Amino acid sequence: MISRRALPALLAIAGAGSARAQGFPDRPVRVVVPFPPGGITDIMARLLAERLGAEWQKPVIVENRAGGNALIGADAVAKAAPDGHTLLAMTMAHTVNVALFPNAPYDFQRDLAAISVLGSLPLVVTVAENHPARDLAGLAAMTRERSVSCASSGAGSPPNLGLELFRREARSGANLLHVPYRGGAPAVTDLLAGHVEMIVANLPEVIAQLRGGRLRALAVTAPARHALLPGVPTTAEAGMPGLLIGNWTGLMVQAGTPEPVQAAIEAAVLLAIADPGLRQRAAEGGFDMLGWDRARSVRYMREEVARWGAVVAEAGLRPD
Repeated sequence: MISRRALPALLAIAGAGSARAQGFPDRPVRVVVPFPPGGITDIMARLLAERLGAEWQKPVIVENRAGGNALIGADAVAKAAPDGHTLLAMTMAHTVNVALFPNAPYDFQRDLAAISVLGSLPLVVTVAENHPARDLAGLAAMTRERSVSCASSGAGSPPNLGLELFRREARSGANLLHVPYRGGAPAVTDLLAGHVEMIVANLPEVIAQLRGGRLRALAVTAPARHALLPGVPTTAEAGMPGLLIGNWTGLMVQAGTPEPVQAAIEAAVLLAIADPGLRQRAAEGGFDMLGWDRARSVRYMREEVARWGAVVAEAGLRPD
């Protein structure tokens, strides 16, 4: 998180970055979102694009290039001109894809360079309001006694990985039945309709139904309770400390982009993330803003590749 005391340092970085990259950007900048409009990556990309456009005095255009488990959009950026004018709005799914798609058309760690991890949000273990499980322990016990169907937005997605962590913690084994969907919205629709029994959902995908009383949150998968769901316990409070997963969004650029340009983009992004208006709008959507620098973001993405690679292998996950 960026504090007020850090702002002078960010301003200094911004000045240095601008000095090292005179003339950038010299034309419109594209932010490729490898998902359909309306998802968490798209929401963050549009908030950021608005602020960057104001900072750079150049259009910053969000381009949705969905498909292929987010591989298509990422590949487009990996193969773009290395000049900083094409950015990738990425998410945790891209670190999972390293293990899930070993023959992907690009190399995540070689062809793309991290600019910043922007923000994160928890997942929520959710059932329909009329479901017999009243808490996380009750749901876990149920999965040890009978089959329970669980929706996700596809193999390797954060909800799918949350499901696998739940399976491990609850000792559900084969009783937990994974039902993949092409996105969070249809998964939640079928949960509401009673076609599946549970979902470990991205918070924004279920917050309206939780507030409306149509769904019930059993726990949030974060170290602390969330401001939008203060009455919902964490998974640790509910007896599952190993069910800890947060979805997150980041920004990357083609790895061959010159260092001064990468530094200039980093500086502009960190200043944008510090903007109170952006932070307020993001918080209303459920995000905890991070705004990490390149060094920290690179370390974190490497850790995520290793962590989720192990989960993919253990669970035997395969693309849908």
